[in-house]
Amino acid sequence: MSRSAPFLVVVAASLWGIDGIVLRPALYSLPVPLVVLIESSIVALFLSPIFIKKFDKLKLLERKDWLAFFGVALFGGAVGTMAITKALFYVNFVNLSVVILIQKLQPVFALIFSGIILKERLPKIFFLWASLAVLGAYIMTFGFSAPKFYTGDKTLIAALLSLIAAISFSSSTVFSKRALRNVGFEMGTYLRFLLSAFIMLVLAISTGSLGAITEVSSTQWLVFFLIAFTTGGAAIFLYYYGLKKITASVATICELAFPMTAVVLEYFLHGNILSAVQWIGVALLLFSIVKVTGISFSDLSRQKK
Repeated sequence: MSRSAPFLVVVAASLWGIDGIVLRPALYSLPVPLVVLIESSIVALFLSPIFIKKFDKLKLLERKDWLAFFGVALFGGAVGTMAITKALFYVNFVNLSVVILIQKLQPVFALIFSGIILKERLPKIFFLWASLAVLGAYIMTFGFSAPKFYTGDKTLIAALLSLIAAISFSSSTVFSKRALRNVGFEMGTYLRFLLSAFIMLVLAISTGSLGAITEVSSTQWLVFFLIAFTTGGAAIFLYYYGLKKITASVATICELAFPMTAVVLEYFLHGNILSAVQWIGVALLLFSIVKVTGISFSDLSRQKK
């Protein structure tokens, strides 16, 4: 099952791309803290049976494990999710180039955090393929041009929010790897959403966003449940299963499938056709991911021996 782990992370990241392009736009009229609170709460409630069934596993968690889970909930479930959602809202889900830029920077921060926090050591060739993956993702999105930050109002703010999201999600990936050390991916998924829901409840109350729950339409409730059972809870479930088998460094490269999915969806939904240069970026990204996962398999084999 270790060989399927990187693929599961890629699938999860692809689902996040669908979330941002297809589902989340329907929630544009709602306050961001409320959006994150509702989606986290739905998943936490749905996974409650897992919590009841595996309650004894909580005894295995040490203080550092709880701190890691709190880091995951705070940076990934709260700060990162709010930042990327707000960034998308700022550009009205049209100018995706700036927001997608976060996925080009995320591996850089994740590699730094995994080395500092997890003490992960990878061969030098890893950093070559990691760099090429980032380059491929950049070319896939922007070609050989620089990102255009002045295409509309609030675009620069969206870029700053994207940077915050990049740092937050990168640290969340590393904290997730640490948090899963003494607990299964099922309980890990539940604790991530449960703690995120508590954090977001405090934020929603303090910002006065909670009262807007009466404004959620029936269509938006349907979207919330679709997110919970596909791009939200289900995606994290797959992501944690895969993450438990691979290093955080490899996982963050596999997560570059998100911008690839976004670009493909842009073509099918909005008719934005990729240029020949952008397809070169897609090929470079995919090839780099394959090479990175190959390094991961080699490391796992050596560890077993």
